[in-house]
Amino acid sequence: MARNSELGEFLKSRRARLRPDDTGLPSYGTRRRVPGLRREELAQLAGVSVAYYIRLEQGTADGVSAEVLDAISRALRLDGDEHAHLHRLAHPPRRAPVTAPPRLRAPLQHLLDSFTHAPAYVVGHYTNVVAWNRLTAAVFVDLANVPPDERTWSHQIHLNPDYRERLGDNWPTVARRNAAYLRFRSGEDPGDPHLRAVIDCLRERSPEFGRLWSAHHVTDLTNGEARIDHPEVGRLVLPFETLHLPGDPDLSRLMLYAAEPGSPSEAALRELAETSTHLSSADLAQYA
Repeated sequence: MARNSELGEFLKSRRARLRPDDTGLPSYGTRRRVPGLRREELAQLAGVSVAYYIRLEQGTADGVSAEVLDAISRALRLDGDEHAHLHRLAHPPRRAPVTAPPRLRAPLQHLLDSFTHAPAYVVGHYTNVVAWNRLTAAVFVDLANVPPDERTWSHQIHLNPDYRERLGDNWPTVARRNAAYLRFRSGEDPGDPHLRAVIDCLRERSPEFGRLWSAHHVTDLTNGEARIDHPEVGRLVLPFETLHLPGDPDLSRLMLYAAEPGSPSEAALRELAETSTHLSSADLAQYA
């Protein structure tokens, strides 16, 4: 999809979720031909001309200033991630294309393997799982048995029925969060062919992802909570944190999970650690 189209569609989607009553504007009756605010109303709130705003929704962002984008962001009531996404769509960042497979330093794999009672893994820039420890495979997906070109969390969330079943009633939240994160990443790195290939694949193979993608939600992934209905140990509730890896440009984040001390989830993780025979990425490389 062209960048100018993405800018226009993002603006329309954010405008559609606002109502005059949300912004203090008069509604002039209950019958409105468009969902949300009219373009004229949004332009009024942002303090720009209607013609100028229409050009932005048509994808013409050449020369638009940061101040105008900030004003539109305030009028649309964008959050921090959405605000940054708007600026990136209007002024796409330029990054050098990455063509080589991501490299993992040995100390990072050693760090992963040191977490013997908690899942931990490293992801690249398009949700690709570069390395993982044994509990990651035991808790979430047996990644050793996943084809390398599908070894992304996006593939597993939207296209793997077994993993969807393991996510249980938390799947809609995880799926929405993943689509919003892919939107976030597509704004950060619009020229990444691997990221675009993942998005195109999901849009083609998953109607549910297509609907989520069309909603234009934008969210970074910094922390949260995983809830897993595990077939062997039952419900797992695992808060997680993400750590950036600024010294590793081929990689994105280190993901760490930890159960609450003394909780049933902590006991379940210990049981899995003692009984699981799943392979880590280091094991897989050794046996290959």
